[in-house]
Amino acid sequence: MPNAIDGVFFLCFTSCLHGVYGEPNNVTEFTLHGLTQDKTVAQACFSLFLVFYATIILGNLLIVITIKTSEQLNSPMYFFLSYLSFLDISYSTVTAPKLIYDLLVEKTISFVGCMAQLLAGHFFGCTEIFLLTLMAYDRCIAICEPLHYTNIVNKHVCVWLAAVS
Repeated sequence: MPNAIDGVFFLCFTSCLHGVYGEPNNVTEFTLHGLTQDKTVAQACFSLFLVFYATIILGNLLIVITIKTSEQLNSPMYFFLSYLSFLDISYSTVTAPKLIYDLLVEKTISFVGCMAQLLAGHFFGCTEIFLLTLMAYDRCIAICEPLHYTNIVNKHVCVWLAAVS
């Protein structure tokens, strides 16, 4: 059942494609006005966002590498945590590089690029939500059925649940 947000998105999307009165629209790119028009503030934002983005990528990559290489971190909780870190890298990579690039160089995005970014952002965002739900389910089973936990949630089940999310 569609909700109000789906209706607003559909209305905005169809108005971009067909114009307000139904005639075809020739929109090929969008101009982004961004955070500021001042060059010195834009350079400061560029440096700040670049440091944040690099920290996000390196921190999550470190989590994934640590979990995959450690023999002691082979429980389902750590499997889901490494998958969550991978999704966080992917989700951050959808918008942050374009934002950082646009702060100094170009201030436009193509219509197709905008729709691809919107689709990827929604995909990775929803996948993170589903994965967090699976992680909560994993913890619920671990708390409610501690003696049967290893039989219920094994590596095969974890891979299957991650693939479904």
